[in-house]
Amino acid sequence: MNAVAELVGEYTVVRGEKFGRPIPRERVYGTSVRFTDDTISVVDAQDQEMYGATYQLDTDQTPWHIVMTATNAPNSGDVAQGLIEKDGDMVRLIYSLPGAEPPTDFRTGPKQLLFVMENQNR
Repeated sequence: MNAVAELVGEYTVVRGEKFGRPIPRERVYGTSVRFTDDTISVVDAQDQEMYGATYQLDTDQTPWHIVMTATNAPNSGDVAQGLIEKDGDMVRLIYSLPGAEPPTDFRTGPKQLLFVMENQNR
């Protein structure tokens, strides 16, 4: 199975970090992330899309590198670069906001966000 096929599915966000600080649990509670073969969408507890993007993976590197291009206004066209890692039912995704330095590991710095997700289809 290729890397993209391994990611396809719906995940529940179980933990988050923003700019080096934990995101309060109540802020991520109920948030889901959906991966298709080429898109990623983040939806809140009311199933409202908060973020949508196309993505490309570079699986020749470990952890995998991901480039996401926003598809929803007002951020359409913004590019976020990051790292993504799948371990069993868990996925870690860290990325930088547009214009910020891409992450080099799974610890957030300025203008970087990290989400830990669990597969809902276990």
